[in-house]
Amino acid sequence: MKKIFILIAAITLMASNISAQDNDSSEKLHLGLKIGVNVSNVYDTQGQQFTADAKAGLAAGAFLSIPIGKYLGVQPEILFSQKGYQTSNSILGFGYKYTHTANFIDVPLLFAFKPIPLITILAGPEYSFLISETNAFTNTIFSDPLIQKSDFDNSNVRKNTLGFVFGGDVNLGNIVIGARAGWDILNNNGDGTQTTPRYKNVYYQGTIGFRL
Repeated sequence: MKKIFILIAAITLMASNISAQDNDSSEKLHLGLKIGVNVSNVYDTQGQQFTADAKAGLAAGAFLSIPIGKYLGVQPEILFSQKGYQTSNSILGFGYKYTHTANFIDVPLLFAFKPIPLITILAGPEYSFLISETNAFTNTIFSDPLIQKSDFDNSNVRKNTLGFVFGGDVNLGNIVIGARAGWDILNNNGDGTQTTPRYKNVYYQGTIGFRL
């Protein structure tokens, strides 16, 4: 985690020096803040006995736009990002609902292509660190139905994972409207000793940001 922040700081310092040496350039270094929503779900649920539905969560953080010439750039970001899924079913005629919320720190390192000033196309890898999880399990009869709940427990979840992000920004002066799609490359199973439930996160993200 520390290496990620050191890398971002080094890129920022280098870009600041480049920008200072090029006073005539119309492209400038921009720091910004943004907030929005994730609509997340899971995929690659091999061997699981449930069908996952999407759920909404918070996405908020900061971004840094670093120009590399007129049309290209790099955009590292750091975000608090809620992901997860929900499902409902029944057993022995009794219905239940399960909601899984995972709180991540996401650090995407996005490569930017700017065909026109209004549009920025972004794509690149994403490092995610799991900071906490919340599981809400309810049914119509029992407060803690152990038979069903065991299908969702995983004490060996992966804390660090890698993913890929693709999307774009609409630049309206200092206002930035962003849309992203992101998905995990690695599944949530830690060292391979437990596979219930096995899945990968996928999400769609919409945000509104402000360049400082």
